[in-house]
Amino acid sequence: MKKLILVAAMTSIISACATNDPNQRAKTGAAVGAVLGAVLGHSIENDKGGLLIGAAVGAAAGAGIGHYMDNQQQEMEAALAAEQASHAIEVQRLEDETLKIDIASEISFDFGSASLKPAFMPSLEKVADILIRYPLTVIHVVGHTDSVGSESYNMTLSRHRAQSVVNYFSSQGIEQSRLVTVGRGESESRASNDTDAGRQLNRRVEIYVKPVIEGQEYQAYQTPQGSQI
Repeated sequence: MKKLILVAAMTSIISACATNDPNQRAKTGAAVGAVLGAVLGHSIENDKGGLLIGAAVGAAAGAGIGHYMDNQQQEMEAALAAEQASHAIEVQRLEDETLKIDIASEISFDFGSASLKPAFMPSLEKVADILIRYPLTVIHVVGHTDSVGSESYNMTLSRHRAQSVVNYFSSQGIEQSRLVTVGRGESESRASNDTDAGRQLNRRVEIYVKPVIEGQEYQAYQTPQGSQI
């Protein structure tokens, strides 16, 4: 069925392009790429066997992805210099070229709340502005909590917090098809929950910006797993 839909869509696109249009080849290529990307997005399986509903966010050649992510990281670090200096936000690059942004919940959410703090909006707006300028990526927003409260409560809270960030990104013009919401609850602690300092470190939101690499598009839709003590 997917193959039939793809063939029909491609036939429609090609026939719709005027033969006397000097940009016909570029327009046709872009349109066909979009259809292929959309079908691919609907066909990618996640690690739990479900289907990920993706979209045509485009793909970059593997040889150029390092430079693409370098530029994005430099812009992100420059824009968030003040936040990094105060340790409210941390920006780092992972081995697979993914850009990871750690956000302390103290600056973004009140205790037990999933509503974004108004004072945090300017920082989040900086992140959104840069993400918009680098569209060849999938953005995974992952929520984490400490162990205070029940496991089910913390899982729900972490999902709601991640969704609040995703909703904000969407409101700023980032395509919904690029956004993935994940809640990890208390399952990926990076410090002991026995101390106030440890619990503070565990309450956080992580943003993973994964490049969509040509021929490896499915990898961009796989949310990274964090470390666990």
